[in-house]
Amino acid sequence: MPASLHKRKLMSEINVVPYIDVMLVLLVIFMVTAPMLTQGINVELPKAGAEPIADIADHQPVVLSVDAAGNLYLDIGDNEDEPISGAEVVNRVSIVLRNQPDTPILVKADRAVPYGNVVGAMVLLQRAGATSVGFVTDPLDSYPVPE
Repeated sequence: MPASLHKRKLMSEINVVPYIDVMLVLLVIFMVTAPMLTQGINVELPKAGAEPIADIADHQPVVLSVDAAGNLYLDIGDNEDEPISGAEVVNRVSIVLRNQPDTPILVKADRAVPYGNVVGAMVLLQRAGATSVGFVTDPLDSYPVPE
């Protein structure tokens, strides 16, 4: 009899190796895409002992300051010492970024400012078109060490 006419016994075991391969591929896909799914503002936080940001020769950074009362100040335009509204921040920063897209944007906030006010200021910068925002801080050794 030819070999093709013999009945083969069915295999009753499940081969899980292909399932493990698929699971690992899915794990890698989820690990890569998960950070992209989170909403928020991309911020490059300074690290302890980090070197100061080097100025770009053609562009001075735009600094948005938030005082302890939550007032906003922008170092561009007229009356830099007077608080401005959120709409004015968006307007001025968007004009600067349209003319010079690689202008660095920095946030300088008082230590007593609630976190929500800083996030609100960063949302205004995001609306203006800022894709990268840095923080202005004091060097770590200037803070008193708690005892």
